[in-house]
This record gives sequence, C-alpha cells and structure tokens, in this order.
Amino acid sequence: MSKKTIWFEVQEHETMEDCLNRMKQEGYTAVGRKEEPLFEEINGEPVPVRQIIKFKGNKIEN
Repeated sequence: MSKKTIWFEVQEHETMEDCLNRMKQEGYTAVGRKEEPLFEEINGEPVPVRQIIKFKGNKIEN
C-alpha cells in the first residue's frame, strides 16, 4: 500500500512542470508547495545557491 501524502522535490535537471507531470504519472496531485533556500559556505559566509521547491502530493483516489 502506498502513502496517501508524500513530498516531491523539483530536481535540478527538471522544471516545476516536469515535477508536476512526474507526480501525476505516479498517481498524485499537488495540494501544497514549499520553498527552502539552499546555502553554501564560502569564506565563512553563507551564500545562497538555489531554492529547493517541494510539492505536497495527495494520492488520487479512483
């Protein structure tokens, strides 16, 4: 039995639309979204590298 709710992360090589299509193929629909900054330490200072985007997916009931 699969989980009813899981988080899908937009990978570096894909667009948000690609991620949403991947969710749909796996039988999930997006019900939420969150973004987190990804930092890298350079010369002792945190430098933003990119945004991590995640979609909350609920299992599509048949």
